[in-house]
This record gives sequence, C-alpha cells and structure tokens, in this order.
Amino acid sequence: MLNESTQGVFTIAATPFLPDGALDFDSIDRLVDAYIEKGADGLTILGMMGEAGKLTAAESVSVVRRVTSRSAVPVIVGVSAPGFSAMTALSKEAMDAGSTGVMVAPPMGLQTDAQIVGYFHNTAEALGNIPFVLQDFPLATGVQISPSVVLKIVEDCPTCVVLKHEDWPGLEKITALRKASDTGSRRISILCGNGGMYLLEELLRGADGAMTGFGYPEMMRQVLDAFQAGDLERARDIFDAYMPMIRYEAQPGMGLAIRKHSLVRQGIIRHSTLRKPGAGLTAKTIAEIDALAARQTRRLSDLGL
Repeated sequence: MLNESTQGVFTIAATPFLPDGALDFDSIDRLVDAYIEKGADGLTILGMMGEAGKLTAAESVSVVRRVTSRSAVPVIVGVSAPGFSAMTALSKEAMDAGSTGVMVAPPMGLQTDAQIVGYFHNTAEALGNIPFVLQDFPLATGVQISPSVVLKIVEDCPTCVVLKHEDWPGLEKITALRKASDTGSRRISILCGNGGMYLLEELLRGADGAMTGFGYPEMMRQVLDAFQAGDLERARDIFDAYMPMIRYEAQPGMGLAIRKHSLVRQGIIRHSTLRKPGAGLTAKTIAEIDALAARQTRRLSDLGL
C-alpha cells in the first residue's frame, strides 16, 4: 500500500502510441515488463510525461486497466484534473482496477498559501480514504509550495503520504522537510523527479527514492542501489555515465520525444509517436542522441554494467 514509508524507484511511464495516434497496447505491455526488469519498485502512469492531458477519459481508464493487469509492482495513477468530478471518477476507476494510490498536482492559478492548502483540503475530501501523492512541480504548474505549506497539508490531510518533489532548485526544501519531521512533524515519503537530474543530491538530503522517468530507467535503480549500499563513489560514477543523456533529455519541450526515441532504440516500444501537439526530432537531433547513447554504453561497460 502507498504510505509514508514508501521508498525505492517508481518509474514514470510514457504512454505509447501507434503512428496514427491510437494507443499501442502491445507496447504498453512491453513497457511495463521492461520497467520492472530494469528495477522499478512501482510504476506511476498518466503523469505529465505520460501525455495524460491528451487522452480521453475512456482512454485513461483503458490505460489504467491494461497497466494494472500487467504489472507485478504497485501502480500509482495521475488523476490531476481541472475539476474534482473528473479526478474522483478516475481515482475510483484506478483503485477498482487495483492501483495502490493516486497523484495530484495543483492546478495553475493558485497563488496564495491559503488557496493551496484549501485546494488540497478539498482534494483529500474528494478522494476519501484513497492515499495520494502531492506532485510539487512549480516549473510546470506555476504553483510555488513552500515547505511550511507542504507541512500544513501533511498535518491536515492524513491521506497525503508522498511528496513528489520536483522543485528546481529544491534541495533546501528537502532539508527543511526532513528537519521538520525530525522535530515532530509527520514524516512522509519524498520521491524525486526532474528526470533524475539531481538524484544523488536529493538522496543525500533525505529523499526516499525516485519517482521520475528517463530513457534508460535502470539508472535510478543502479544509483539508488549503490547509494543504499554505502558506496557513494560508485553511485557517482554510475550517475556520471548517464549524465550527458540526462542533461540532453532535460531540454524543455523536447524531453518526451527524446525519451521515446531512446525507448524505441532499445526495442521497448515500437513507435516514438507523440500525440499532437508534440515536438518531433530532426535527423541531427537523432544523431546526437545516438552518439550520446554509444558513449553511455562504453562508460557503463567500464563500470561492469
């Protein structure tokens, strides 16, 4: 069950499409299998990088049912929506299908601390006893949530059990939240995003793992395993081998197209299709990605991976 002790790697899943934009269910199956084989402790689907906003309500339910029926690890479903009716409807479908919890990002337009706290009070009320992840991603939502506001939400809403930390820069936020939990505030799980860009530093600050995506999702598993084994130098070496690709994938507006190309390159999904609107890749960009991948392979081989 999703709870305050949740830790490890929850891979943010892409949503595969056929060239005509239809859902590619065969690739969904292969993607679920690959994520688990590459070390995922859980999967998070229908997030922002899962193109959730481009799916119909019926398609979202279809993806949830397909993934939960296939997955041998817990599944968290992104249910962010402009209104609570759509959120609660998808949340019910997700839990009925066997999901372990849901993820909610605040809508654009929340400006004051009181508005943010009030929104998550309403979220907790709408979801009832369903445990949820608070997605803190101000670069995408425009909503700035201070540590004190996170702590207030955690205090008031017992079903808020995980923070998906994607503030940037946000390392001091992790430190502040962990300091607060050490002095009496309710501790919740902190899983970090941003494509793994700051994964090592986030772990050192007290994060419990990763909840993010990357074209080579085994990176999170390998880095976390080395970190938990106390071998920080090996964790750094592994991270350094992937860093050029992490950096390249982090380009705003292109990240998902790059990630899907990498997944196709590895034979995990069949097509790199993004639903419109979505960026395409030029031949020069593809050549750059492939060059980075070749160098990454060589560096990992030197590390015995």
